[in-house]
Amino acid sequence: MARLTAQFWVQAYLARLRLSGIPAFVVAHGDDTAGAVLVKLNTLDGRAIAFQRSFDLMTGDRRWIELANGDEAHVDAAVDRQRGFDPDLWVIELEDRQGRHLLDEPGLD
Repeated sequence: MARLTAQFWVQAYLARLRLSGIPAFVVAHGDDTAGAVLVKLNTLDGRAIAFQRSFDLMTGDRRWIELANGDEAHVDAAVDRQRGFDPDLWVIELEDRQGRHLLDEPGLD
């Protein structure tokens, strides 16, 4: 199966978020073709969660896992470290008091 480009996936994800009324912004524009994507969920109460995609080598499954969770400054530091390792990284930040991120919905794995 062909893989989607990072830019195409990001645009589709942003459209889904928009349809659900969840504000989202591209904070760091990574490589259009093969950049990895981090998603930071800001719950607007001083806390945040950063998600990264994980790949299970045994099953081939992809899923989103937490990279960092806690006060926003702690999560921002974790995201900054990842950006230091990977200049092609996309970072999407969304804001939702209810903690919705839609990453657990079909088609976003």
